[in-house]
Parts: sequence; C-alpha cells; structure tokens
Amino acid sequence: MNIMSLFNALPGACAQGLIWGIMAIGVYITYKILDLADLTVDGTMATGGAVCIMMIRSGHSIGLSLLCAVLAGALAGLVTGIFHTAMGIPAILAGILTQLGLYSINLRILANSSNQAVSVDKYSLLVSLRYIKGVPFYKNTILICIVILIVLIALLYWFFGTELGCSIRATGSNPNMSRAQGINTDFCKILGLMLSNGIVAFASALYAQYQGFADVNMGRGAIVIGLAAVIIGEVIFSRVRGNFAFKLFSAALGAIIYYIVLQVVLWLGLNSNDLKLFSALVVALFLAIPYLKDRYSKKTVKKGGASRA
Repeated sequence: MNIMSLFNALPGACAQGLIWGIMAIGVYITYKILDLADLTVDGTMATGGAVCIMMIRSGHSIGLSLLCAVLAGALAGLVTGIFHTAMGIPAILAGILTQLGLYSINLRILANSSNQAVSVDKYSLLVSLRYIKGVPFYKNTILICIVILIVLIALLYWFFGTELGCSIRATGSNPNMSRAQGINTDFCKILGLMLSNGIVAFASALYAQYQGFADVNMGRGAIVIGLAAVIIGEVIFSRVRGNFAFKLFSAALGAIIYYIVLQVVLWLGLNSNDLKLFSALVVALFLAIPYLKDRYSKKTVKKGGASRA
C-alpha cells in the first residue's frame, strides 16, 4: 500500500465530503429540527442532478440550472408534505411514495435514459473533479464548496432565528404545544420538507457537475450517508457547546469525516461492492454510541451510589 496514493486521493474525498455535507444539512432539517424520517431524499438526490445536467445541456446558465434544481427538490418536498399533512400518511411512508414516483419522473427528465453526461471541456461548470488540482485558486472545487457551505449555514442561521424559522423549530420540538400557541404546524412541516429537499437537490446538482453526469440511481442510499454525516458530527462534537450554526457545521464536518474514512478503507483494500454494507455498519455504530454511553454512565452512577451507602 502506497501512502502517497492515499494523500493524492484525500482532496477528492474532501470535495465529495463538502458536497455531501451540504446534503447532510438538508437531512439535519428533517431529522433533527422537524423530527421526521424523510426518505424523499433518495429520490431528490437524483432529481436535482438530473434537472441541473439537462438544463446545462440545453444551453442554460449554471445559476439558472441550480435554481431549477432547487425548485424541483422543493416541489418534491411539497408533495411529501401534502401526503403527510393533508392525507394523513405517516411521514416515512409519504417519503417512500414520493421517492418511488420520482424514479419515473427522473427517467423522464433524463430523456428516458438512465444517465446523461456533461463534459467540463464543453460546458462551463461550477465544480468538477478536474478542478481539484491544477486550476486557479478561485476555480478550485474545494474552495467553492467551502464558500457555498458558509453562505448556506449563515442563511439558515438567520432564517431559523426569524419568527417563521422558530415556528418550524417549535413544531419539531413539541407540535401539540405549538398548535396551542396558534402555530400552523402542518404548514411548518410542509415548509421544512420543502427547504430540506431543496437543499438536497442543490447538493445533487453540485455532485452531478462534480462527477460529470447525472444518473437515475445516484440517490440510492443517500439517506444513509446523510444520517451518517449528521450522527458522526453529533457524536464527535457532542462535548462542544455550540450554537445552531455550529450544529449545522458539525453535520457538514461529519460528511467530510465519513468520506475520508471511506477513502482510507478503500486504500486498505476493501472491495468497493461492500461500501453500502460498510456505510450501514458505520451508521449503526454511531447511532448506538450515545445510547451505550448513557447506559454506561447510569451503571457507573449506580455502582458509585451503592459503594457509598
């Protein structure tokens, strides 16, 4: 095993981690703020990339292509929100229904093809694997993703400090009390789902540009990666008493750590076909850590109390 090959691969892993970190922030909104299990993400992660790539191939600007990708993701979140609030379908099933429907829609967007490619030589892309090294610093993918991440966190920090943003947070914390205070919890859930899936679709649009193509299956397992990033960030930085912006930032850092770990595992010789299994084990491990720590601390307290009695 050549250690230099690992170091050469780390910039690419960091770039992917930053893009998926943006996606993890979208997952954080539903999983942590709204307290909903939204599986729409697996479909939206393909929709954003498909819309962006097809818009670019049609000659539209990067800005307009990214905006349309965000709107498409927000529309998917709206559908899930309507299924859940207006039709009484549990959130997890509503997300599955939307995700299933998006598969056919994504195929239509991709002109009935499983994938569509864009070449960095032919189109002007915002990020690309080719922009990792050997380009002017202002075109470097890692730098651009860091700037986007900082701006996104700043905007979300401002938004969730407004009256509407606080209403969404209150809805996730205690929906019954929120309704008693006159908050329209159904509207807040729909808005939160739209915001979450819009961010996920934006990350998907960046990722499709980065890898040079959009694929109808590119979102498969995305929710696992998103949850892994959120949980890794939460566990590692649990002792840091940060504000809301830091919590969003820790989710993004969790995605970076996740991809660096994957790169190290691949460097050690793990079969790439086992990555999904490894991802599931990582999520299970980090989900269990808070519970095991709490259980261990309770046992320690009981033993200490018995010895002093």
